[in-house]
Amino acid sequence: MSRQASGLMAWLMQRATAVYLAFATSYLVVHFFFNAPASHADLVAWVTRPAVAVGLILCVPVLLAHAWVGVRDVLIDYVHVLGLRVGLMLVFGFVFLASGLWSLKAIITAGLGG
Repeated sequence: MSRQASGLMAWLMQRATAVYLAFATSYLVVHFFFNAPASHADLVAWVTRPAVAVGLILCVPVLLAHAWVGVRDVLIDYVHVLGLRVGLMLVFGFVFLASGLWSLKAIITAGLGG
């Protein structure tokens, strides 16, 4: 794949994930504005609804992919020392991976009641 096609794929990924995140964020803001949970138990009950759980589980990798493309592009554009760029990419990659796994564990644990 050419470098130009790689840039196009990153651009498409950024736009596609932005659309999903815009809809998900809008839904969450409207839902919590008009129907805020009164307790932690209400929040857990809401998260365990299948449509909400699937939406949240999909939101985690979409958010991480969106963040990764953005951070990667910034590092490629502005960090010119190759070793530093690779090191920062490794750090961000590890943080994103750990955050994603933690988030999925939290959603799944809430869904299983515990």
